[in-house]
Amino acid sequence: MTKLAILLGGAVLVAACSTNRQEVSMPVVTAMDPNDPLTAPGFLAQAGSGSMFEIQSSQLALQVSQNQAVRNFANLIIADHQRLMQAAAAAAASAGITPPPPVLLPPHQAALEQLRAAGAGPAFDIAFRQAQIDAHQQALTLMQNYATSGDVPALRAAASQSIPTLQMHLQQAQVLPVAAPAFPAPPPNQGERG
Repeated sequence: MTKLAILLGGAVLVAACSTNRQEVSMPVVTAMDPNDPLTAPGFLAQAGSGSMFEIQSSQLALQVSQNQAVRNFANLIIADHQRLMQAAAAAAASAGITPPPPVLLPPHQAALEQLRAAGAGPAFDIAFRQAQIDAHQQALTLMQNYATSGDVPALRAAASQSIPTLQMHLQQAQVLPVAAPAFPAPPPNQGERG
């Protein structure tokens, strides 16, 4: 009799569970791509890496270059990109986002290593100018795209506000006076007459 009562109780319990069961819908969560420059994580990572490259390459220029125009430009880049990084961090914080610590992404790390390999003197100055042109063209594209289509309004505003500074940097990099490396003139051939 006890076995029968247990079986009946179990059957009633199972029947009650099946009739009271409600469909629970789980929210659909789409994975956020940290490499997507139109989402906050991707934008902050790429913008942070770009600014870190600008700062570190400019610090390298201050150590290596003897060209005063290059050194002045490097000081401007350091100051402006530190300010731009602070503005992006403040915009992220205002939107409730903790920005990742800025680190060099592989393309920026490779560009910095290439710049280090350029040596010193005019060869470095030429490589530095080209690196700044390339980096600022990439940064402008990133900022313009995010300002237009980014997912966080506060970061869109920060991106938009950075565009004039980046355009000025690009223009200055394009006209940065650097001397071509001096190659020794070949010795005159003995026996030839002019």
